[in-house]
Amino acid sequence: MLSFNNTEIAFSGKTNKDLNRSYWLFKMVSNPFFVNIGKVFTNFAIKINLPIKGIIKSTIFKQFCGGETIQECDNTIKTLGQFNIGTILDFSVEGKENEQDFDNCALETIATINKAKTDKLIPFCVFKVTALARFNLLEKVTANNNLTAKEQEEFDRIKQRVDKICKAAHEANTPIFIDAEESWIQKAIDDIANNMMATYNIEKAIIFNTFQMYCKDKLEFLKHSLKVAQKNKYILGAKIVRGAYMEKERTRAVQKNYLSPIQNKKEDTDAAYDAALLFCVENYTQIAICAGTHNENSSMYLAKLMGEKNILNNNKQIYFSQLLGMSDHISYNLANAGYNVAKYVPYGPVDEVLPYLIRRAQENTSVKGQTGRELSLIMSEKKRRRISKK
Repeated sequence: MLSFNNTEIAFSGKTNKDLNRSYWLFKMVSNPFFVNIGKVFTNFAIKINLPIKGIIKSTIFKQFCGGETIQECDNTIKTLGQFNIGTILDFSVEGKENEQDFDNCALETIATINKAKTDKLIPFCVFKVTALARFNLLEKVTANNNLTAKEQEEFDRIKQRVDKICKAAHEANTPIFIDAEESWIQKAIDDIANNMMATYNIEKAIIFNTFQMYCKDKLEFLKHSLKVAQKNKYILGAKIVRGAYMEKERTRAVQKNYLSPIQNKKEDTDAAYDAALLFCVENYTQIAICAGTHNENSSMYLAKLMGEKNILNNNKQIYFSQLLGMSDHISYNLANAGYNVAKYVPYGPVDEVLPYLIRRAQENTSVKGQTGRELSLIMSEKKRRRISKK
């Protein structure tokens, strides 16, 4: 019977040294003051070239990232693969604003696709459209404002970059996620994603759009997306997540005096998320789903739905996914029970991946119970290992 309390399975990929590092790391990020001070100090230290990259790389970077390059991720890919967990390579460099950087990010994403093409341990790749485009331009497109001729040319280049990536994924037969982002640029991303699915998802789901269920309108948008896919005769690829920009979304809504798009309560998000899982499972022959969640209840609910619908645990239309370094009790126990599981494995130069790492620290501090649960499981496994030695 599936359980997320089996710590022997959950931490089977960690040595005692790994376990101790994780323990102290989660212990530190459980303190909001430490996280806030650490963020300021780390950004300052990197800016003035203090020699702290080695410390970062051996601690928080090692916990949440696979390496600085695709090649450096090989050990992580193999280790996860030993426990039937796939890798989703994620080039997590952010904040670029010029055409050369956008072109380079597109090429790097295609490099992850080429890697996946020759490695069955990498079932998906992923990219953010903001890695290929100016944020302000996506905002203008989403607002349906008229573009200048120069801006239209720029937006055409964005669509060409995305198409180049999606075409490479299709040719490599490697599914790829288009990540969701802030609501005020999301329509531009959704439109691009839908066009790519209409082009490349005729026979199977290669392109996946991402649905953030903390947005009040996303459950209906998911249902509408399936209708569009059915009308245009393609398979819908849907990565279902709760969402990553809640505080930013609410702050902007207050500042600009509009109704927040975010669910009023966590319980509303949870209900929408589980309703999305039910909808996808009920239509799993027409929707390929990846449930990206660190929530035990939702993970167990999806497994239960699959059982009720007599869907095999390893049916390739349904994947579970968590971030590297988090919720191993979910990932490893699901994989051990024969479900399809893949970990997001971010990579990139330490200083450029720093914004991602800071978000992970803040997320573990702010998400109620997340750090406490991680710590309690680690402590249980440490105790189990001590007893088993006697």
